Amino acid sequence: MDNEAVSITTADGGSIAARLFPAAEARALVLLHPATAVTQGYYEHFARWLAGLGLHVLTYDYRGTGASRGASLHACTVTMADWMNEDVGAVTRWAAERFPALPLLAVGHSVGGHAIALSEDSERLRAAVLVASHAGTSRLIQGRRERLRVRFVMRVLTPLLCALFGYMPGRRIGLGEDLPASVMRQWSRWTSRPRYFFDDPTMHAERRMRRQRLPLLVLGFDDDPWANPDAIGMLVAPLANARVERRQIAPKDAGVPAIGHMGFFRKRCAAVLWPQIGDWLLERAA
Repeated sequence: MDNEAVSITTADGGSIAARLFPAAEARALVLLHPATAVTQGYYEHFARWLAGLGLHVLTYDYRGTGASRGASLHACTVTMADWMNEDVGAVTRWAAERFPALPLLAVGHSVGGHAIALSEDSERLRAAVLVASHAGTSRLIQGRRERLRVRFVMRVLTPLLCALFGYMPGRRIGLGEDLPASVMRQWSRWTSRPRYFFDDPTMHAERRMRRQRLPLLVLGFDDDPWANPDAIGMLVAPLANARVERRQIAPKDAGVPAIGHMGFFRKRCAAVLWPQIGDWLLERAA
């Protein structure tokens, strides 16, 4: 079955471009929340694979990115917090209204996992998977070279390029998709703080996370310098009332040369790693 283009409206009047990958006889619907500067097309193979298991899958682009970019990034004032607070809630509510008889599940990649942990609409979910989600403070990045590179991008390039272009030209400098300046500036501030967005008093992150009670599968990979065990631990520590299951995976155990922060959703991981999520989701759907 082919996918369906969907337009979802946020509570503040914004527009989100999404795609629904239908299953022949759906047992649940999976929301796939993307990483920063990653568009929904990156997850298409994984979405189609899940649909083959009997799960509807909804992919989408955060506002200011991909098909939700809009006419001009210069005029876009959406923030990373807006993605978590508004965009994720909007797609969750849309799915619950469109398929009221189906259990709702979610997979969040990096910031998509943050959103699951923070969103009050996660109460509508039966269970969720966090893939390479971590507290993104730069001090916890493994490897001195990578830590210095990220600090240079966030503290030097971000203010310079956002002032020069009016947005973050990620494509030009090999950082994925272009992003609104408001997203990059907030992200930059969080990375410079010892406890990431937990040190942002406007986020109320710990209080919001303590409300979550759903089952969570949290995946980390040994060759990911960002979402390393310490950074993942900082993110999930406030989820004291959720049922958290952590798995740390080495590339050699998956039969692949590398996984890193982005590799789980590549087709080379389909044979060994994707069934770990697929089986877990199907068990919760039942």
